[in-house]
Amino acid sequence: MRFPSGIRPAPCEVTVMHDIWNPWHGCVKCSEGCQNCYMYFLDRLRDKDGRDIYRTKAGFSYPLRKDRKGAYLVKSGEMLRVCMTSDFFLEEADGWRDEAWQIIRSRPDVKFFLLTKRPQRVASCLPPDWGDGWENVFFNVTCENQRRAEERIPLLLSLPFRHKGVMCAPFIGPVSLGKFLADGQIEQVICGGENYDGARPCRFEWVKALREECVAARVTFCFIETGTVFYKDGKRYFLPKKQIQSEMAFKSGMSYTGKPILWRLFDPSGNPLSEEELYRPHFRENCACCGSRPICNGCSDCGSCEAKKAAAPYIPR
Repeated sequence: MRFPSGIRPAPCEVTVMHDIWNPWHGCVKCSEGCQNCYMYFLDRLRDKDGRDIYRTKAGFSYPLRKDRKGAYLVKSGEMLRVCMTSDFFLEEADGWRDEAWQIIRSRPDVKFFLLTKRPQRVASCLPPDWGDGWENVFFNVTCENQRRAEERIPLLLSLPFRHKGVMCAPFIGPVSLGKFLADGQIEQVICGGENYDGARPCRFEWVKALREECVAARVTFCFIETGTVFYKDGKRYFLPKKQIQSEMAFKSGMSYTGKPILWRLFDPSGNPLSEEELYRPHFRENCACCGSRPICNGCSDCGSCEAKKAAAPYIPR
């Protein structure tokens, strides 16, 4: 099978990536942002159907995995993005979620990034000991356009979470969040354009306007990628490679660091962890111009970079 330039299929179960935990896979489309879902597209490249929803076998217990010395693979202080090939609050996953909550509960030293297009389901899906929220959970809603922002953010603000954020991705229309940022509940806004099959355009003026609102409220803003089709100063750019999209987002200078997000993390015995005890991300040379760097766990030291260099043919100068 031939793939479009810059595109390669991803595994159906992402289980060993440094900052992703997919306890289940597959989803049901529910809004405009789902129209060209990247998961559906990547599954299709592998002759799979993104509507096929299943609990992952090897990936479900990923946050609990240990190395040969008995140390957790996911270190204290790291952030795991949860259900990047599904939705944590998907109705079809109701039978698996309690066990996933138990895993999150057992790792109070790790930050869990939850993202949903279904905030209307959240209140009924929280565990009985939730209270005002767990310190290690960062709850985010997707707002791909203004309609979904008006629909989902009031629910976000009404729910009991210690940390809250907004993801404007795929960014397919202008979004104004100013009135929602005023009370300080929202700690971070991420935005990025749409990718892969049928990608709709993202416009620089949308990004710039959203950034200005975040700066005014001192809310961290991360512009992670332009998307495949990007408009700036009246010019259309076609950027099929995600690495280039990310570099262009970085070079735009749009990302902004606002008020710090204060995390209170604990070891399994309930003792608070100091900054010195938490994982510190480290990056390689190719990370220097990545738009996602502000929200990334850094290099996982998987060895693939060294392997690629070793396999590359020697070309004399």
